[in-house]
Amino acid sequence: MAKETDVLVIGGGPAGITFSRTLKKLQPETGITMLRPEEHSMVYCAIPYAIEGLFDHGKVYKKDTLVTDVGVDLVRAQAANVDFDKKEVTDSNGTVFRYGTLFIATGAVPIRPRIPGANARNVFTIKTQDDMLAVTERVDGRAKRVVVVGAGAIGIEQVQAYREKGLETYLVDIATRVLPNMIDADMAAPLRKVLEDKGVNLRLGAGVEKMDTTGGQVARVRLTNGDAIEINPEIDFVCLGVGMRPDVSLFDHPGLKRERDGIVVDAHMRSSLPNVYAAGDNCHFPSAIDGKPIGGKLATNAVPMAKIAARNVAGIPDEYPGFFNGAATCAFQYRVGATGFTEELARQRGFEAISGYGTTTSLFPMMPGATKLKVKIVADAASGRVLGGQVLGEVPVTDKIDTITLAIQQGLTLSQLAKLSYSAQPWQSFFPARNAIVEACENAPKRLASPV
Repeated sequence: MAKETDVLVIGGGPAGITFSRTLKKLQPETGITMLRPEEHSMVYCAIPYAIEGLFDHGKVYKKDTLVTDVGVDLVRAQAANVDFDKKEVTDSNGTVFRYGTLFIATGAVPIRPRIPGANARNVFTIKTQDDMLAVTERVDGRAKRVVVVGAGAIGIEQVQAYREKGLETYLVDIATRVLPNMIDADMAAPLRKVLEDKGVNLRLGAGVEKMDTTGGQVARVRLTNGDAIEINPEIDFVCLGVGMRPDVSLFDHPGLKRERDGIVVDAHMRSSLPNVYAAGDNCHFPSAIDGKPIGGKLATNAVPMAKIAARNVAGIPDEYPGFFNGAATCAFQYRVGATGFTEELARQRGFEAISGYGTTTSLFPMMPGATKLKVKIVADAASGRVLGGQVLGEVPVTDKIDTITLAIQQGLTLSQLAKLSYSAQPWQSFFPARNAIVEACENAPKRLASPV
């Protein structure tokens, strides 16, 4: 006999947790069941720092009470079959759940490239508890050398952990710069230098052609430029960080519209099937800047999308505007963040992009610990509308990224953002006469130039 539930949630990551908690707050009487196959929900972005040993692994695990304390029935099982017509889901234990509304929050899984050796036993990805424990076992064991494939945020954070652990570390990417999807080449140059200075062996501009194995483990990583990196298959390893793909293979129905990057949802987070909602990394959705599809595999997208879905399920109409993709990472002492379009991406998407730079120090320059801070603003030449921004410094940059994101959300132009009203204090900012965001806007088009 099937178990009845008002709302069935498949997935226990950021979207699933946020949706369940929000809906319970709005409608406490609604019965919610969550299917989660993992032993723990994870704080994914903290995994590299757990591997580095900055804190105990247990701190990466989210508490089940996040959902159970609000009355959600948590079932540790994998969804094995979905019958949208019968409104039933069968889990890996054979239990059938009959739902009124289905919320899909299965997220995304790391990509394993289709090259020889990619599935060898010493080739890892970074997403799950098993991934974290397997890599830690190698790192804390006898490993001497590691090859990280992919110079995005995941790869950058991994190489730092391995260097801090004393491993000889290689970073490989087909792109010619680090963080190619986050920042432009001019902003990436200092990061390349610091990685090299810290002993990371960069192999940029070359992809992985294949990985030679012995005894089921990789012994040699061959690159497309003819180079090869030898590793000891018994103790060393390869870590993949080449991207994510939506975890949607279970949801096959002629009425459910899907694209390559996930389930198609509208601004209310409704799929093309009645009473079926989705949010997070498993969704196809457009950029809020130009309305065209764009990748958005970030927890900071999943959380607001899930809140929108919960409100709509509760009968409170609300809409998600689209992805802005504000994000940040670290490269040793550097803190870097970006939002919206890079200058390169803006041009690819049809804009005549212009940019401006603002350079100050993080504190009044006479204060101890003052370090350089650089802001880049990207805008549309025709309208002056702000399209994106990048920030590089040695202090946290997320507050400035969020300010630029808000400007993009509100459709501000360079002229308008240049009028930003800001605060100043010796321990917390540059002199009152200059603000790096304002300066970047003023320096973009000549007509806004102002004296220093």
